[in-house]
Amino acid sequence: MTTPRSIPTLDDVARVAGVSTATVSRCLNEEQKVSAKTRERVMKVINELGYTPNFNARAMAAKRTNTIGAIIPTMENAIFARGLQAFQETLYASGYNLLVSSSAYQPQLEAEQIRALVARGADGLLLIGYARGQEVYDYLERRGIPTMLAWASLPDRDHASVGFDNCAAMRMLADRVLSMGHIRIAVISGIIEGNDRAEGRLRGIKESVAAHGLDPGQIPVIETSYEIENGAAAFETLMQIDPKPTVVMCGNDVLAAGAISKAHELGLRIPDDVSITGFDDIELASVLQPQLTTVHVPHREMGCIAAKELIDMVEGRSTGAKQQLAVSISMRGSLRQI
Repeated sequence: MTTPRSIPTLDDVARVAGVSTATVSRCLNEEQKVSAKTRERVMKVINELGYTPNFNARAMAAKRTNTIGAIIPTMENAIFARGLQAFQETLYASGYNLLVSSSAYQPQLEAEQIRALVARGADGLLLIGYARGQEVYDYLERRGIPTMLAWASLPDRDHASVGFDNCAAMRMLADRVLSMGHIRIAVISGIIEGNDRAEGRLRGIKESVAAHGLDPGQIPVIETSYEIENGAAAFETLMQIDPKPTVVMCGNDVLAAGAISKAHELGLRIPDDVSITGFDDIELASVLQPQLTTVHVPHREMGCIAAKELIDMVEGRSTGAKQQLAVSISMRGSLRQI
């Protein structure tokens, strides 16, 4: 039977290094106040003993944990990956760590995760979109937790945010689709309930259709969760409509990838038999065959800005700004003129 090893303490480091505990602390937190020779000796002992500073004690002293929480709707695909990576990199460069949770598009679960992250001492939070109960915002305000919203931007709302207008972005793509002669439009949308980004994108298509003198109520729409197989199943259903749509507009690139896969399986040529569009311009869009016409979202820029602004809020340099980023259309081979 082995005896459990004791956890090395600050006193242990000081004793082995032959310095005071205050010197050890300065080597870790204020290295400019000790000589290079002393710090080298102390850090060598820290590495040899496997000493790790007491996080709770440091947090209590600083009244800050240097931890940011982020809750994203899903980790099952790459929708949020690039933006979150840039967010994490920017935080790390400023000495902050990131804790990430996934809410699976469930508002109640997100609310529980918010409370859990606050209980763990998160200095600030990154949340996706606006769609959550007012009681959640009230809770965060009472606790004084700086909160940044991303992947959406609604200028008439008071919350600090960095993102884009999902409705306007999808309307821009729909305008392009209609200008290319498509009037038989079908839509594979994300589930609208609890997702203001999906709702805005669908609304953008309908606004464009109405502006072009068509009836948005006649557009076939299938709502489904953001998975490739769901996009494939929805596409197969839409292809049974008579007459078939000439274009299927998808709520994001993941659904579009499923649609393209099913089109190939059904022997349909893209874009000759049917055009397909997406939204997000994740890496997947440029490796599909044909490459996907989609709305380009500046994911990395959004992640960097969100991190910098949230740090400024945590450190008292900002009360929270609103920044709306520009999007663009990435025209590729999946959409054609008819």
